[in-house]
Amino acid sequence: MRIPMHTDGHDLRHHGDAEVRDDGSALVDLAVNVRADTPPAWLRERIAASLTGLAAYPDGRAARAAVAARHRLPVDRVLLTAGAAEAFVLLARALKVRRPVVVHPQFTEPEAALRDAGHSVDRVLLREEDGFRLDPAAVPEDADLVVIGNPTNPTSVLHPAATIAGLARHGRTLVVDEAFMDAVPGEREALAGRTDVPGLVVLRSLTKTWGLAGLRIGYVLAAPETIRELERAQPLWPVSTPALAAAEACVSPPALAEAARAAHRVAADREYLLAGLAEFADRGVRVAGPAQAPFVLVRVARAGAVRRELRARGYAVRRGDTFPGLGDEWLRVAVRDRGTVDGFLRAVGAVVGAG
Repeated sequence: MRIPMHTDGHDLRHHGDAEVRDDGSALVDLAVNVRADTPPAWLRERIAASLTGLAAYPDGRAARAAVAARHRLPVDRVLLTAGAAEAFVLLARALKVRRPVVVHPQFTEPEAALRDAGHSVDRVLLREEDGFRLDPAAVPEDADLVVIGNPTNPTSVLHPAATIAGLARHGRTLVVDEAFMDAVPGEREALAGRTDVPGLVVLRSLTKTWGLAGLRIGYVLAAPETIRELERAQPLWPVSTPALAAAEACVSPPALAEAARAAHRVAADREYLLAGLAEFADRGVRVAGPAQAPFVLVRVARAGAVRRELRARGYAVRRGDTFPGLGDEWLRVAVRDRGTVDGFLRAVGAVVGAG
């Protein structure tokens, strides 16, 4: 069990899965940002087939080469990890940095990992009145490690690639968490595969789109010298044989085509959810936007009570007050199919009351 990390009233160790554990296991899950109805049958079969090789130590060469080919990079620019979360730990432990800065609101594990490794962490808080968009001028010039998500969890903001690349500096490591980029149609604004941005480190996860949170698989794309530093901080055989099989399968051309189709479905389902939530604008429900990820950030009065009342009606949503830069009036809602959304919207209507 991980010890909760409370800083400035924010529990950096709280994540959406806490909403659907134990007494929440029977709830309709709109708290966790993993695509519903995954992994698909063909992927389960590929993973199952790998079990015959469990007597041998994992050999990641084929999966690493497949990831490199997917991003048109040499193999020495790729490191496979046990999910993107492991990559944050490796970065925090392996890189020698003096002034790390995390751009919030965003996924809290980067800051938690840095603090665990003994670093003092500065925060740049993006503002609601600016649409939670990145202001490059807010990042201290002497920051030698900058971490930002794109699209950002939980705000669902997709920052322009040029704006993020503009944060690059000589002597600075620029970490971009692209865990949800494959849910963006066309992966527009992606930096994965770029080699012209100095100090760029891109993190990708295969757990969101493919429903592999329990398997733990992700990867890092960076300059060869950075990859070598991170690799030295990894234990031996850090990625299991089934996870390696999944990685190789998920970056194959047919899988990429399937992910692209899923991204368009998610975008359509998100617009349906946004249209439904807009019906409650006169009751104080407001969505941060424009949303571009497979989740939306919702502001509503007495959000804690709303979340509990939604649970009583069978729906789990993610509390927002554990994210630095957000308060107790925020909730994050995962995008789901229209039937699920219709039921959720009926529950919201009952909870927020008559206009």
